[in-house]
Amino acid sequence: MSSATYNPEASFEVEAFNRTYRNSVDGDWPVRVYQPQGDGPFPVLIDVHGGAWTRGNHLNNALIDEALAASGIIVMALEFRQSPDHVYPAQVQDVNYGTRWAKTHAAEFGGDPDNVGGLGTSSGGHSMMLSALRYDEPRYNDEAVPGGEHQTAELRYAITGWPVLDSHARYLYAKDAGIARLMEPSESYFPNEAAMQEGSPQQSLDRGDYRALPPMLILQGESDDNIPLAIPERFVETFRAKGGIVNITYFPSMPHAFAQNPGPDTDKAIALMKDFLARNV
Repeated sequence: MSSATYNPEASFEVEAFNRTYRNSVDGDWPVRVYQPQGDGPFPVLIDVHGGAWTRGNHLNNALIDEALAASGIIVMALEFRQSPDHVYPAQVQDVNYGTRWAKTHAAEFGGDPDNVGGLGTSSGGHSMMLSALRYDEPRYNDEAVPGGEHQTAELRYAITGWPVLDSHARYLYAKDAGIARLMEPSESYFPNEAAMQEGSPQQSLDRGDYRALPPMLILQGESDDNIPLAIPERFVETFRAKGGIVNITYFPSMPHAFAQNPGPDTDKAIALMKDFLARNV
């Protein structure tokens, strides 16, 4: 049994600092740790930022990460390889590795290695969900974590904000609509449409090659012109049909990435995350 507990009404001071979670020929890759200052062990949340697989950094979701950490959860925001220098499945590999690293080192930060979940936004939701659904895919866990050879990247739960849950369907939407700002990053990260299909969380569900269905929360703006609402709607339908538990909340008039900026809808999104954590930690 896990020893961590979580109270969404709790309030902690938070210390934020960087550590290196992966050393490779590609460089040293940081993780931003948001650590509640108090008695642990605390549950652990892996944060995977968005940026269309090509941009952004591990500070993208700092507002959310700080707020969740202050309620008593260690948040670890990963930096990872991006295209065009690194193509699929590089980011999924980094998320998979980072999850196993977090479990291996959780106790060093006062965390519970048996109580690790994920938060992914936009393209980060894509990478996080692929790693969670297919956590033991050999191409995703191709590199061992020193000292953590026994760990897997399986997650206890998954929180997603405005996620790309079907990389191929999103590409076809952008192509049909002539939206270059969405087409070009997909073409940069994925070598071809076959890779978009193989690396699609939705199509993983359709094919049945997933290994886990962690309880899931989806937060989606209704005015998001990056994500046609048919994509999360179909994902929710399929996820439930496969026996998974998923809750989705739509935010009227909200655009893509709305919860990265202060405001009442961001407050509501964070409150929903806390409630979800209270039920799944």
